[in-house]
Amino acid sequence: MSEFDFTALFSEDYLYFYEPHLTPERNEREVNLIWRLLQLQAKMTVLDLACGHGRIANLLAQRGCSVTGLDATALFLEKARQDAQAAKVKVEYVQGDMRSLPWTEYFDCIINWFTAFGYFDDRDNRRVLAEAYRALKPGGKLLIELQSLYRILKEFQANSVTERNNNYLIDRTRFDLFTNRTYTERTVIRDGQVQRMNYFVRHFTFTELRDWLLQIGFQEVQGYGNDGAPLTLDSRRMIVLAIK
Repeated sequence: MSEFDFTALFSEDYLYFYEPHLTPERNEREVNLIWRLLQLQAKMTVLDLACGHGRIANLLAQRGCSVTGLDATALFLEKARQDAQAAKVKVEYVQGDMRSLPWTEYFDCIINWFTAFGYFDDRDNRRVLAEAYRALKPGGKLLIELQSLYRILKEFQANSVTERNNNYLIDRTRFDLFTNRTYTERTVIRDGQVQRMNYFVRHFTFTELRDWLLQIGFQEVQGYGNDGAPLTLDSRRMIVLAIK
């Protein structure tokens, strides 16, 4: 499987099961971290690449950044726009493909948050990074947050069940050691209806992703763990900061 149906995976069901975990407190904490790591200031131009329903982009706009959010999913973008309007903030939301960005040397910073990278074959995954590089101003910064491969291997779970109001999201996952991908068969049981879909995610060690970024042209690459702490074998998340 080299591609999968993004619209099936990133649907209203995705929001239904994940939103309870993406609390306002968590969103604020993550934006504080992003602000600190990128040394953001008001009026800086920021691209939220694969912005989802805008939980990060809208908060950055509240702090005075000039924010653009790009995502492939129309449903997520509509919710992002509605939330931005309710919060009385201005964010330019664009439906598009992260493998082909319509900007050149435009942004001070680009963020790619909450495992929003690794959904293509390696050629296209590299292309995503190259497009981000092109869209950044000289000296601009790219911040990527994703699952830590070290922790995945240490605590791999083949099966997981998420329940909300007697509705279920069931994942059966296998890890391919030859490609560093997890392949997941997802079943959603909601309101008496059953939906099934398949998807994969490419996972990275810090050194592999660092080398990709340096090969593309980034001058410096730093790595962090949870909440910006040092990256260790026990870090659940990995944050990579690349400077053009």
